[in-house]
Amino acid sequence: MDIKKEYERWLANATADADVVAELKTLDDAKIEDAFYCDLAFGTGGLRGVIGAGTNRMNVYTVAKASQGLADYLKKNFAEPSVAIGYDSRIKSDVFAKVAAGVFAANGVKVNIWPVLMPVPTVSFATRYLHTSAGVMVTASHNPSKYNGYKVYGADGCQITTEAAAEILAEIEKLDIFADVKTGDFEAGVANGSIQYIPDEVYTAFVEQVKSQSVLFGETVNKNVAIVYSPLNGTGLKPVTRTLKEMGYTNITVVKEQEQPDGNFPTCPYPNPEIKEAMALGMEYAKKCNADLLLATDPDCDRVGIAVKNKAGEYELLTGNQTGMLLLDYICSQRVKHGKMPVDPVMVKTIVTMDMGEQIAAHYGLRTINVLTGFKFIGEQIGKLEKQGKADSYVFGFEESYGYLTGSYVRDKDGVDGAYMICEMFSYYATKGISLLDKLEELYKTYGYCLNTLHSYEFDGSAGFAKMQSIMQAFRGGIQEFGGRKVVKLLDYAPGLDGLPKSDVLKFLLEDNCSIVVRPSGTEPKLKTYISVSAENKAAAEKVEIEIRKSAEEFLK
Repeated sequence: MDIKKEYERWLANATADADVVAELKTLDDAKIEDAFYCDLAFGTGGLRGVIGAGTNRMNVYTVAKASQGLADYLKKNFAEPSVAIGYDSRIKSDVFAKVAAGVFAANGVKVNIWPVLMPVPTVSFATRYLHTSAGVMVTASHNPSKYNGYKVYGADGCQITTEAAAEILAEIEKLDIFADVKTGDFEAGVANGSIQYIPDEVYTAFVEQVKSQSVLFGETVNKNVAIVYSPLNGTGLKPVTRTLKEMGYTNITVVKEQEQPDGNFPTCPYPNPEIKEAMALGMEYAKKCNADLLLATDPDCDRVGIAVKNKAGEYELLTGNQTGMLLLDYICSQRVKHGKMPVDPVMVKTIVTMDMGEQIAAHYGLRTINVLTGFKFIGEQIGKLEKQGKADSYVFGFEESYGYLTGSYVRDKDGVDGAYMICEMFSYYATKGISLLDKLEELYKTYGYCLNTLHSYEFDGSAGFAKMQSIMQAFRGGIQEFGGRKVVKLLDYAPGLDGLPKSDVLKFLLEDNCSIVVRPSGTEPKLKTYISVSAENKAAAEKVEIEIRKSAEEFLK
């Protein structure tokens, strides 16, 4: 691509969005290069990028082009193609959703769109409930406010497969961004019926499915526990509070500054419950209210983070691994106790999620399926079980990045379900005088202490991308040890491993039951390392983790 020529073409043709027009005029040579050196990558995660002008940015043109490519793909594969669309609280999410709807309608693809912002799982749910050919969610999940994205779901409600993504990308790449995209006016589409709002009954059906995940089976628990909840200025407020209230949890305080949808995320620049700073305001509220439990969902409400009070009266954040293990143990113990464990029960987790999950699963007689990073691969396994007539075998799926799902009603992680099940688990143990931290200690005593950490390293722009590729090559260079721990085995997922799709991921199995996983993020300019350490106690594990991390960081310089 001739960057200068493409920039000039945009100056002449990209006139529909005033923000794009204004930004194009302000770009210097370096910024022009970054905005136009490539097209925004489309993969199994759809599109994700910085909002702005250019081919490498999220804007009405890149969204319209992706929608045209998806429409062409749907028309080739479905006799009467249709789509379900949702959007979150991010900057321009509603605009992008309406642009996409207009393109689909102009191409004869029937559009069903949520009338208000909604969590990610409701798009997976609506796709299945309304039997649409695909789903589209406009979101950049937990990224900073300058980002937005475009997630695509298949007819099964699961994020698209590698094969489908490649076919859709091939359609997108045939298109000229200005000459080949059919667009339609959103309001005109609503007026003529080619665009329809998703009715309230679908939202209610989703909430009912979440409520049906309870594993109390008639047991009564104290639901008057004091809960502080933050939607982090995203989509969780209505569905989470509605679900909790309808299930009897009414002692809920919402973090005022983070209550209403706001794509600028004024009090949490990184609106990710994995990050301490995003939870800070909620922690203050919890202290003020003397709350029992703090919950926070990310902006598109597919992840949930929690904090609980320790013996000193301070609030402690739990990791995604810890919460996932607690939920797995709680759900399994309740199902066993009440005789509700299915035949051939299954737990699904990602390869970077704590290995202790597998031990807990085995204890309760569950088979563990390990998949690549990304909840779409967990959703895919649920789909496979469903095809075998065994959807009920699925008991639980989780990933270390705060994603949980207890039922097969959606094919993505669900923060509404996660929040509700955490509250139920918390109440169940509280009724018996047990804290979640007590329960965690009990699990460590049973299965041994395990520490899992995640470290992210940022590499921006075209130079950053090249640097990440050379780092991954260095990690493939026959490394013998990390932090004095010998490499016992290297699992390289690039050629495809254990029946999993090809993926640029390395997992080093180290002696003493430790491991390190290295992978570039599929959605951000970051390289991530996941370190897992088994040791006799926390202090010993932390010491080993630091040694392994420092050793790995030598390759990142």
